[in-house]
Formats: sequence, structure tokens, C-alpha cells
Amino acid sequence: MKWIISAVASCALLTGPSNAFVSQAAKFSSIHQCSEMNNLKSPAFVSKREMSTFISETDLDTVTVDLSDGRDYPIYIGADFDDKEAGETIRSHIKGNRALLITNDRIAPMHLEKYEKLLKEGGDIQIDTLVLPDGEENKTLETLTLILDKSLELALDRKVTFIALGGGVIGDMVGFASAIYQRGVNFIQIPTTVMAMVDSSVGGKTGVNHPLGKNMIGSFHQPECVFIDTNTLSTLPDRELYSGVAEIIKYGLIRDAEFFEWLEENMDKINERDPAALRYAIKRSCENKAEVVKADEKEAGVRATLNLGHTFGHAIENGSGYGAWLHGEAVSIGTAMAVTMSAKMGWIDETLAKRACDLLIKAKCPVELPVDSPMNRDIFLKAMSIDKKVANGKLRLILLNGELGSCVFTGDFDEEAMKETIDEFVAECNGAQ
Repeated sequence: MKWIISAVASCALLTGPSNAFVSQAAKFSSIHQCSEMNNLKSPAFVSKREMSTFISETDLDTVTVDLSDGRDYPIYIGADFDDKEAGETIRSHIKGNRALLITNDRIAPMHLEKYEKLLKEGGDIQIDTLVLPDGEENKTLETLTLILDKSLELALDRKVTFIALGGGVIGDMVGFASAIYQRGVNFIQIPTTVMAMVDSSVGGKTGVNHPLGKNMIGSFHQPECVFIDTNTLSTLPDRELYSGVAEIIKYGLIRDAEFFEWLEENMDKINERDPAALRYAIKRSCENKAEVVKADEKEAGVRATLNLGHTFGHAIENGSGYGAWLHGEAVSIGTAMAVTMSAKMGWIDETLAKRACDLLIKAKCPVELPVDSPMNRDIFLKAMSIDKKVANGKLRLILLNGELGSCVFTGDFDEEAMKETIDEFVAECNGAQ
């Protein structure tokens, strides 16, 4: 574990996303080594159809999630939207004349009034609102029922559009509610955290937690669009910013080596909230996610690789109690465990394992469990045994294999290496004493 506890080495002078690098991105074709999708390339850039009729005056990036049966949808990424433009953009994806705007009690004071007002502009769509309690500990069936109760009280019909305004918890719950209300209604994602912008708002995974497992109750249900205004990150606490960056680093490790190298050079800019660096990192992450979702919408194979570190991470969230860790923090520790295990088995060299952990440290993400953690080997193994990637009773993991940007999704791994890795990470935890 020497690479995990080492301090970050002195950094080279960082540079922002240069035009040369961005232009190279369009040519990028690094193929990751997952057996089911050896031909999958990264990242996606091409829009297949015009998604709306408005003309944008904002410097706007649009990434398309290209699905079958005409279900493709845009991810709008920009800053400094004026209210009229933002309203027209979002309203162009509302099919009926009713919408339910749903957020939480932390986001509401900052953003609810603005979005309610801009969505009502024009008077042709009735906007109702609902504010839910904040936090991972409230990502439950009980909280989800509040959305269904409100919808029925308002007599909302199948033409309604649910709109999720917030982070991953709100997006997941609103998406799941839209999947099951009257057997399915449309919904829109307006993510306000890095985590939601680069991962949870894209791809249609929705759901809630169960006391025995994270995200174990849910559905695949794609949004009509994802609207990302990076200016909302100005109100995001530092801890949540850093947590979201763990998911950005994931893309570089599993499939986009050039992006990983860019992150190594520019992480200080991201930590400092440099607008150009943040926007580029969000866009590149969305492009990677869109390409994977296009290839494997329902996570039958290659999409599972997006869960690098998540099996360990979900066990940490469940075993520590929901809310003790932010999701990205648990995933960061889980990623450190996955690369440690990969190195133990000789699938990657220790230099790559150290680079991965050093970048997480540079991003101010945790890579170790604290002394007061309740985690131990039994808690890990019990939680991992009911992970969603278990098939026919066999645990499958996403592990790095080979060069940077290559990974495997497999059940064929050394279980002793997994147990040794767990034991190393819990060695000083109170729960293991």
C-alpha cells in the first residue's frame, strides 16, 4: 500500500484544456479491454438529430446519448444562461402542459425560485413544486412515496413531466418515481453537483436504497434531456466538489488514458474551480458515459465497467450507514481498493496503482478508511455478496488490467487477493479490532 499513503509528488505547471488537446479528442480511439466490447471507442461526439428548435446564444456544448427507437436525448453543457434561454431550452423537452419540479431542502433556497420562474415563462405550462428532505439517508421508498402522493393530489396525468433539480439522490429518486408513476412518465434532469453532472444524471439508472443494499430498488428510465449549468457549482461545498471528481477520474482509468493524463496535469485547476477546466472535465466525462450507454443501455456487459470501485464503495456506504460518506468518497476508497487488488494479482504494475491513488489524493479524495470506521472483512463480504453485479451467486468485479485505460469486468479473479486487500484497508479500523 506504499502508493496509497505516499504524498503527492511535486506537480508540473498545469495548463488548461488547450485547443490542440480538445481537437485531438475528436480523433481519440483508445479501446478498452473488456471482453464483451473490444471495439468500443472513446469518447462520443456526434449528434444524430436536431434535439430542439431553440437557437442558443450561450457558448453551449451538446453531447447526445444515442439510443435506439428514437429515444436519444441531449446533454446541454454551458454557463451564463440567461433565464429566457434556459427556460426555452428546458421547456422544449416538456411534452404536455404540466410539470412537477422536485428538489430538496438544501437546494431549494438557492435554485428553486429561479427555475420555477423561468419554466413558467410564457404561461403555457403549469409548474408545481415539491421539496424533499436532503441526504443519502433519505433516498428511501418512504421519501419516494412523497413524490407519488404529491402527483396524485395534483391529479397529474400521463402527460406530466417530472423535473429533478439537485444532485444524485434527487435525480435517482425523481427518475424512479417517473418510471413507476402511472407506469411511466417523462422526466428531465437538472443536475447541480459534479457527481450528478458527470455520472448519475446520464444513462437512465434510477432508484432508491434498501437497508441491506445501495440502489437495490430501481429501474432503467431515460430522461428527455439533461441540462447542465456549470454556474450552479458556485454554491457547491468543497467536499461535494471533490467527491464528484472521483467519478471523473474513473473514466480515465477504465477507458480514456489521454483524459487521465490531462487530469494529472490539471487537477489543481479543477480544485480551484477554474471554469474552463471544470467544463472540459464535465464534457469529456459525459462523452465517455454517453458512448458506453449507447453500447450497453441496460448494463448487460460493458456498462458495468463504469462501476470501478463501486462494489467496495457501496459496501462502505452500507456498512458505515448511509450519509456517513458521500457517494464519491466511498467510491474513491473503493477505487483505491480495486487498483490495489489489481496490482496484487499482477494485472497492473505498481507504478499505475500509485498514479491512480496519487491522482485521487491530489483531487482531495480519501483513499483509506479512518480508524473510527466500523468496517471489517465480514461487513465487506456480506454487503458485496448482494451487489447488483453478482450473477448466479458469483461476485463479479471491475478491475484494471494492462495499460492505463484498460479494464475487465470479471468473476475470474483471485479471491484471496480480494480478502487480503480488504484486510489491509480495515487493519486499523475499530470495526476490525
